[in-house]
Amino acid sequence: MRLQGKKILLGVTGSIAAYKAAYLLRGLIKEGAEVQVLMTPAGKEFITPVTLSALSGKPVQSEFFANADGTWHSHVDMGLWADLMIVAPASANTLGKMAHGICDNLLLTAYMSVKCPVMVVPAMDLDMFAHASTQENIKILQNRGVEILDPDSGALASGLEGKGRMQEPEVIVKHVIDHFSKKKA
Repeated sequence: MRLQGKKILLGVTGSIAAYKAAYLLRGLIKEGAEVQVLMTPAGKEFITPVTLSALSGKPVQSEFFANADGTWHSHVDMGLWADLMIVAPASANTLGKMAHGICDNLLLTAYMSVKCPVMVVPAMDLDMFAHASTQENIKILQNRGVEILDPDSGALASGLEGKGRMQEPEVIVKHVIDHFSKKKA
């Protein structure tokens, strides 16, 4: 359990690769991490919060306000709680908003509040990934210290072949373990 005691925010965005978030979540928990899942509204169109909640043992957070009773999900508390934030899959839309400080959902607001390192795992069709806007947004994030795990090449949901596939969950878990191992050294 190489991630024992580590607290991770896992952001899931609107990408067909969102189904891989379940495997990533399971791998992080298997290694001992405590994981809080945050989803964009579009992310919930690709995988249900119920699935991720069942795997994490925690309610998935997506909305600022839980009920009409005044309770809310504090992005500030999440930002202070986490040892690492991972956004996987990260859509082109979310990358752009992260790069330009647009906070129109709970995941993005939490990103703007975190005090911990951030790891982003893009997933999108090859033309979207290669687009100049996406590449500029990635450079902006990298210049701010965000670690980008480049997508793999291969068959994409569109039927095309190329760079844009989200890295496999076990590869991401290894990156997370390596991240915390480097911090100890």
